[in-house]
Amino acid sequence: MHPRLTLSELEEHPLRQRLNNEFHARPPVPLVGAVLVSHLVFKHSATTAPAERDNLAKLCQGHVCTAIESSDAHLMIETGAFRMRWELHTEFSSYTFFRPLVSGEELSPDVTAFDAVHPEWFSGIPGQLIVATHVELRSTDEINPDSVLNSLTPNGRTMVASRVADNAAWIFTDFKIDNGFSRFLVLNASMTQRQAGRTVQRLCEIETYRLMALLGLPIAKEVGRWLYSGEKQLAELMDKIGQAKSPEDERTVLATLSGLAAEVEHSVARTTFRFGASRAYHGLVMQRIEELRETRISGLPTFNEFMQRRLLPGMNTCEAISRRQEELSARVARNSQLLRTRVDIELERQNQELLGQMNSRAKLQLRLQETVEGLSVVVLTYYGSQLVQYLAKGTKELHHLNTDVITAVSIPVIAGVVAWGTRRMRKKLAAEEGAA
Repeated sequence: MHPRLTLSELEEHPLRQRLNNEFHARPPVPLVGAVLVSHLVFKHSATTAPAERDNLAKLCQGHVCTAIESSDAHLMIETGAFRMRWELHTEFSSYTFFRPLVSGEELSPDVTAFDAVHPEWFSGIPGQLIVATHVELRSTDEINPDSVLNSLTPNGRTMVASRVADNAAWIFTDFKIDNGFSRFLVLNASMTQRQAGRTVQRLCEIETYRLMALLGLPIAKEVGRWLYSGEKQLAELMDKIGQAKSPEDERTVLATLSGLAAEVEHSVARTTFRFGASRAYHGLVMQRIEELRETRISGLPTFNEFMQRRLLPGMNTCEAISRRQEELSARVARNSQLLRTRVDIELERQNQELLGQMNSRAKLQLRLQETVEGLSVVVLTYYGSQLVQYLAKGTKELHHLNTDVITAVSIPVIAGVVAWGTRRMRKKLAAEEGAA
């Protein structure tokens, strides 16, 4: 029988445990009875995690804290006065406080679930507050849903309401900010503890992702105004391309077009992340709403309908501006390539003219060189005959030869040798040039 294998004998991937913990991170907090939930979200940079952890440690200095769950991006602590859940995300951190309520307890508008926390602690949280919402969880025995519906006035605020979790609960909100907080009222009819926790968690996430998605809308409006002027400038440049009369005009237009291309690419690089994040956050909002399993309450819009009317147009604006940027970038690139081709063709024509002029000058230089070669033959022949004459004079007494006759005879011989040598050298250079 083979020995039994133990996992300790196998090499484990270094991320195995971490990935499994991430899979189980951020579970819903089971909620029992009446609960007040205060949810705060701070938008921050990507380097604030150490500062946030230091600030969380200060929270436990003033309270007796018990860590229930803890990881690199998640922390749950329990105190005698409240329960707090911290989550670290890419762009923001969330702080969710839970405080149990006494059945039938009346809440004033200023009451929060973190009243027991010293205000100075909140000033140490890095980033800027972007979401602050209250979720009040009550049972239908405490607050009758019909009484809430009867309190709605025809001329009042637009109330969003629906029955969720297969009609196990009622949710009411108007997505307005009162006294610094948006508010949700959840009336529990027959939800379990975990269903109540999941419902509250989804409402907090809907409010968070809704505002994070809308961060792209002001940028889209700003870029939209710039795109209008950029598209108009591109149309004017295209008219100038058609009216260009000289290469100088085309080069001027090309320089302006290159500047416009740089501006477009800068805008694309600046907004790509924001528009992509808005698209992802919008998808999360709609996913969380779908998970609520809404049922319509007669006369009131559901969460899905409200988001379709109020959030979707803003997301469509971001999407349209993103497409316009990409299209403008592509148009500028095409027109730049077209104009650059025209400039290259003109430069090619000028280069051909220059090469033709150089060829003419080369032919002229060749003729001058041939003329100079002829003169060179005469000069070399003259000096060669002079050398022959000196030699003949030196040997005159030995051979009794006529120096003038020897010199005269040597002239055609020397001229022939020089001409032959010059021609042969020319042929050799031409052959080497052709081979190269």
